[in-house]
This record gives sequence, C-alpha cells and structure tokens, in this order.
Amino acid sequence: MAKVKVALMYDFDKTLSPRDMQEFTFIPSLGYKTTTDFWKDVSKIAKENKMDAILAYMYMMLKKSQDNSKPIRKQDFKKLGKGIEFYPGVLTWFERINAIGKSLGLDVEHYIISSGLTEVIEGTSIANKFKKIYACKFYYDENGVAKWPSLVVNYTTKTQYIFRINKQILDENEDRALNQYTKEEDRPIPFKHMIYVGDGLTDVPCMKLVKENGGKSIVVYNSKVKESKEIAETLIEQNRANYMCASDYSSHKEMEKLVQKIFEQMKTEIELAKMEGIR
Repeated sequence: MAKVKVALMYDFDKTLSPRDMQEFTFIPSLGYKTTTDFWKDVSKIAKENKMDAILAYMYMMLKKSQDNSKPIRKQDFKKLGKGIEFYPGVLTWFERINAIGKSLGLDVEHYIISSGLTEVIEGTSIANKFKKIYACKFYYDENGVAKWPSLVVNYTTKTQYIFRINKQILDENEDRALNQYTKEEDRPIPFKHMIYVGDGLTDVPCMKLVKENGGKSIVVYNSKVKESKEIAETLIEQNRANYMCASDYSSHKEMEKLVQKIFEQMKTEIELAKMEGIR
C-alpha cells in the first residue's frame, strides 16, 4: 500500500507541556511574585477594554517588559524555549509514532496549532519535529525588538489552520488558494486522516471540526490536577472529543496505544475503500 499522509495536530500549553510557556521563565523575569498575578492583570485589561484575551497577554508582555526596561528580542524568546518542560515521553514521542505509522503504510506529519508564541516553541528541543508551527508572533524592528503582534492565533481562528493542513496550503499569507473550493477527495490530507490533540475548552472548535468531519479528537489531561481530568470528562460527555487520555506520552502508555489503534483503523478503512466495488 502506497503511504498515505496523516496529520497529528497539537495544542502546546498543557497539552505537550504542563504549564503555559510564559510561566517557566518569562513571567518571573518581569518581577511577578506569582504567575497568577500576571494572568489576573491580563484578564483585567481584557475585560476593561473588551479585548481579545490573546492580544491582551501579548500586550501585557510588551508593556511589562518596557516598564522594566527589558526590551524583548526574538532571540530572547527562543532562549525561553530552552527552559520549557514537557510531559513524560514527549521527547521521544515523535520518532515512535512515526515508526508506528510507517509500519502501517502511513506517512505521519506533526503540526502545532497554539495560542502561545511561535518563537518560544521554535526554541524548544522538539521544534524540528513539526512540519509547521502555527502560533502567535510579534513584529520586530530593525534591532530585533518586539513591537507589535503580527499574528494572533485565538481559540476560534485556530480552525483555519486545520483547513490549511487539510489542503496543504501552509503559508499563513496565502488566502486565495485556501478559500478556493476543493473536493474533499482531492485534498492532500482529508479530515478522516487527521488527529487533533488538546487539553480543554479552548480546543473545542478544533476538536469539533475534526471530529464532525470524520477525524479523531483526543483531549489529554494532567493526572496530577483534578480539574484537568474533570474538564476532559466533560468534553467527552458533551460529545466534543472522541477520546480522553492521560498526558503521558511514554512508550507503551495509554496515549501511544490509542494513537496506534487509530492508525490501524485508518489503514483498514483505506484498504476497504480500495476493495469497494471490486469483483
């Protein structure tokens, strides 16, 4: 069987990593005693100004850096990425999943769709595992200093990137081709060959889009945080995701076994489709 492309798409914060990426080193560097205080300031300014929550946190990052006379440069963000921690098994996950896919005749591609920061993710040790990283970005001046948001990926705009992956029109600035009609069977990675992995309510639009179009959505939860599992259970009860799974990506754990079973189902469906109508 010729290899068929499969897309594994991930949120980042609390999906691959146990905390929001800003919390590891950036927020403490601004002088906040707790990361909760930073997010309270973000919520306050968003509410007072009827502001998009993602734009609010990007604004607050710039404002607090300026207040502390610590301009943020692109390279600073990438350095922050080196301090990101991951859930168990993430560092070896991609090679293992690729090998499983290959054994079944599937060509697995990995993508990030996140409201975090592109440059921080690019600084992590797993950045080269992804075909494309879709996340927020800043505009930088001639000195490489962050000045203004240039790309905002919020909870609903995340879905456009699933269509980009579906049609393999990956350039964020290419809109004409993205919006042209393409039959589902002519799209390089159909929805039924997609898996979306997220951790909560902010991933619901993506989970629903993939699930309702024949793909699979997985909500992962931190087994050490009671609320995390409760959110996952709610999403399953509300039929917003297909499966829930502890966020342990280690070899032979539940997450790996689940993805392998999904791959096996994809292979079977592909083979049956080829046999359909043949005498």
